[in-house]
Amino acid sequence: MKHKTDVVAMLLAGGQGSRLGVLTKSIAKPAVPYGGNYRIIDFPLSNCVNSGIYTVGVLTQYQPLVLNDYLGNGQPWDLDRINGGVHVLSPYEAIGGAEWYKGTANAIYQNIAFIEKYDPEYVVILSGDHIYKMNYAKMIDFHKKNNADCTIAVLEVPWEEASRFGILATDENNKIYEFAEKPAEPKSNKASMGVYVFSWDKLRKYLIEDEANPDSSNDFGKNIIPTMLADDQRMFAFPFKGYWKDVGTIDSLWEANLDIINPNVDLDLSDKTWKVYSRNPMAPPHYIGEDAVVEKSSIGEGCEIDGTVDYSVVSPDVIIEKGAEVKYSVIMPGAVIKEGAKVYYSIVAENAVIEKGAQIGEIPEQLENSEDWGIAVIGSGATITEGKKVAPKEMIASGEEV
Repeated sequence: MKHKTDVVAMLLAGGQGSRLGVLTKSIAKPAVPYGGNYRIIDFPLSNCVNSGIYTVGVLTQYQPLVLNDYLGNGQPWDLDRINGGVHVLSPYEAIGGAEWYKGTANAIYQNIAFIEKYDPEYVVILSGDHIYKMNYAKMIDFHKKNNADCTIAVLEVPWEEASRFGILATDENNKIYEFAEKPAEPKSNKASMGVYVFSWDKLRKYLIEDEANPDSSNDFGKNIIPTMLADDQRMFAFPFKGYWKDVGTIDSLWEANLDIINPNVDLDLSDKTWKVYSRNPMAPPHYIGEDAVVEKSSIGEGCEIDGTVDYSVVSPDVIIEKGAEVKYSVIMPGAVIKEGAKVYYSIVAENAVIEKGAQIGEIPEQLENSEDWGIAVIGSGATITEGKKVAPKEMIASGEEV
């Protein structure tokens, strides 16, 4: 039975996130905590609801349990609906074993039946690992006005970074005439954000043809978009201005967290006109002790702070004991930093324990060789024993005791 809807959003949330190391050992990248009160997936989901899109397929694959539990019936995002709502879509089991998603295009191909159920005019393809606020309704209007087959959201990036992205060349009407995936010599600085609007009848045709091609990587950037361009389909670039960050690496995740306390960055999470929704249990108000020193930081509910916190994002239910120091760091929910411990330029994952006098990371200026510096990462549930030092760039696995 079909339930007619104009737009279906498909959110790709199945990537392994291997560049986030120990942080994604047991959870999918979109489920990684962010900014104290959120998980990464809250951003595209909230964008959908704020844009009036209420039918969302979330394509999971790698370590989906935490993500599935977090999404639940979609109620925090107003996606618990009889018609539409949020649906978790894992790979179908084929005869002879499970058929994992082979690439981004194959993931959508495997879910053609789900999309067909809603008989949409347009399909929006989204990534589950970007931090940004965006009105997809404006992009869909732009797509309609141009009578486009495919519209790609683009952001102008610094020229020196352009070779890290899919780069588009456009004419004065934003019509795309060239696309290059991570070019060595970029011809423009208009980078694809991995946000696409397709007219469904066209996308369906190209997905089926791509799946039938044994030489294809079944990927949007490598296959679908270049093929549509070669076939002279109507493809347009939708210019986006505002904050956008791909949080696929440790450094970018750390930077994106600290961006929320940077007054020079255009990322307002308290904006009531474009709310970012999340599923978070209510905790009591945080407690700041009389000897505590807290500067330029974000402190979550339920925290007990008796030490020093400077330019850090501290998630709910964290304990920072007397004499402990946390600087330029991201502390995820439930972590404990004990008396006299030092945490510098680090990410400490959920429920990790840093025992007395231990030191995680280092202040860059205190290193003789700047090349030795990097973000230290402590995995979820890990314990760093009393007096232990964890070097910059070092990663401690989830659940490990060192």
